[in-house]
Amino acid sequence: MSVENYYEILGVPETATQDEIKKAYRKKAIEHHPDKGGSEETFKKVATAYDTLGDENKRRDYDNRKNNPFGNNGGFQGFNPFEDFFGGNFFKQRKRTVPEKLVEVNIGTIESFNGVDKTITYMRNHGCNSCNGSGGDRTNCTVCGGQGFLSIKQGTGLFVQITRHVCNSCRGNGYIITNSCHNCNGGGVITATESLMIKIPQGVDEGQVFKIGSKGDYSNGTYGDLLIKIKLIPENNFEKSGNDLIYNLFYGLDDLKKDTVIIPHPSGEMTISLPKDVDTSKPLRVKSKGFKNNGQGDLFIKQFVKFKR
Repeated sequence: MSVENYYEILGVPETATQDEIKKAYRKKAIEHHPDKGGSEETFKKVATAYDTLGDENKRRDYDNRKNNPFGNNGGFQGFNPFEDFFGGNFFKQRKRTVPEKLVEVNIGTIESFNGVDKTITYMRNHGCNSCNGSGGDRTNCTVCGGQGFLSIKQGTGLFVQITRHVCNSCRGNGYIITNSCHNCNGGGVITATESLMIKIPQGVDEGQVFKIGSKGDYSNGTYGDLLIKIKLIPENNFEKSGNDLIYNLFYGLDDLKKDTVIIPHPSGEMTISLPKDVDTSKPLRVKSKGFKNNGQGDLFIKQFVKFKR
């Protein structure tokens, strides 16, 4: 399901500041107000767009969903632990679920700046074809009656507590293998290397987690989801700090005599004029040359002197 473009509704670019968004909203609200002969439906859309983009936290969440690289095919979703763990209904009895598989992916700072198509390789459990994932011939566990758990009653009278414990006899499966499959040794799965191409969006940050449906391990007759956790690493002396791009510049003795220095910026080389007084305790700043996520970051050049005596 695609995300409605609130920026288009307000008529502003994705790099718009909060002041620009507010001005655009006021103009659109007057233009489409029902009392002025405008469309009530359009007016509501404008109000909804501003309610999201006018709040920095809501805007950040919206941009993450909008820039979701798999959002249009339903496979790649932002990770919300409360939704995923509780399913929107905490008191509803949960079915057996397949554990999610977590894979950490290293993304360089320049890759984050430009966005990149990335091939990841990981070990994945597939259902065994020989036994169709069953592990062999099964029979219901007689200890738990096939439920996979035992209910234990504690207390008397009005103070009774019933707790559930995993059945040790069948290890929570509800069944026991009586004739193991020779191909998978009764495990029901075969481990193999899996390669997957994913699109990493621009500005992805350290610790972000994305979900790809049904690309995890096989268990209980189905495939679980794959969670991709971003590990952001320095690349070619570049680092990321919020929306700012950091470059570590190392001077030699000859470099200190020059008037300019060339910075290999991810969007193209930049020639920077050096100040007359070199002060390595303070970084050089180039405005609006950082990341473009929820605003425009800057480029900071940290200065280091390094040479052999």
